[in-house]
Amino acid sequence: MQQPHISALQAKHADIEARIADETQRPLPDMAAISRLKKEKLRVKEEIVGLH
Repeated sequence: MQQPHISALQAKHADIEARIADETQRPLPDMAAISRLKKEKLRVKEEIVGLH
């Protein structure tokens, strides 16, 4: 029953990871945005782990 929720969280985690990669490739990366994205990515990962 939780599998669709876990899959959605994994997709969100991958999306955040891609956004971090995009931001770090910019000539002047926004470090505040990267920091926020990393915190969100960690929160999502912790939620995934908590559901297993």
